[in-house]
Amino acid sequence: MGKGIRFQQVGDRVETYYLIKSATKGIASNNKPFLTLILCDHTGEIEAKLWGASPEDEATFKSRVIVHIQGEVTEYRGRLQMKISSIRPTSAIDQVKVADFVRSAPMAPAEMLEQITQYIFEMKNANIQRITRHLLKKHQEAFLESPAATKNHHEFASGLAYHVVCMLNVAKSLAALYPSLDTDLLYAGVILHDLGKVRELSGAIDTTYTLEGKLLGHISIIVNEIAEAAKELGIEGEEVLMLQHIALSHHGKGEWGSPKAPVLREAEVLHMIDNIDAKMNMMDRALERVQPGEFSERIMPMENRTFYKPSFHEAPLDL
Repeated sequence: MGKGIRFQQVGDRVETYYLIKSATKGIASNNKPFLTLILCDHTGEIEAKLWGASPEDEATFKSRVIVHIQGEVTEYRGRLQMKISSIRPTSAIDQVKVADFVRSAPMAPAEMLEQITQYIFEMKNANIQRITRHLLKKHQEAFLESPAATKNHHEFASGLAYHVVCMLNVAKSLAALYPSLDTDLLYAGVILHDLGKVRELSGAIDTTYTLEGKLLGHISIIVNEIAEAAKELGIEGEEVLMLQHIALSHHGKGEWGSPKAPVLREAEVLHMIDNIDAKMNMMDRALERVQPGEFSERIMPMENRTFYKPSFHEAPLDL
């Protein structure tokens, strides 16, 4: 099937299979319709334009359809793009399936669940531990499959669980440096802060916002779930409010989507850990296909900056 999208460079000629992650109709300057296709394989994704798209094309080339493509990798406004010379939908004779093209977390779901469960086991506050365990168990299947976003960071199968595991490991290191942090609150906040996304988002392929996600958002969803869990478990006390506050404030500012700014140490630290892990994921993935001594594509959520991959790492040691 040739080298994956992650390893493609400008000028590469391509003849292979891709999964259409999303298809969006547009109208060109000549008033002719076109389709913007986001093509993906298990290594990454790339945009392509299907010019002069007919109604039949719109019906054929849509989300979750596997296609065979011949084309060339080009560059447009600092981003790689696939220039299509031919495209067709696949059939049974092609012997390809959707699962072959879905990018997923670099850890197995069972391994991630084991690590997260260990953090819950280490909690000493019974109220915090019970609420966290209850909500994770309630949403366990969806949590282990869900992406963390529709785009930008951890937007792949099991991305939400992987985001949580990475954040927990950072939180543990910071707590060792700053013992004034309450690890029960911090770990529980990490595990719960984005859990509402299992109801906010539709799934790992062509991820979209559900009606509930559009109207309420994952922050409101999990704040309500924490209250419901506490009531169901017969838990009263300040811990419930602290967990709700951490969830409400984890975006940091009102303009970033937080109804409240952090006023707990653990809430402030969680916001910073969340930001670090999201940005590291974006930068790492942007630099995956970049050769040493070159710049990445622009990363829109990071002020549209490009990032440089140093070449000195490749220099041999002079022994």
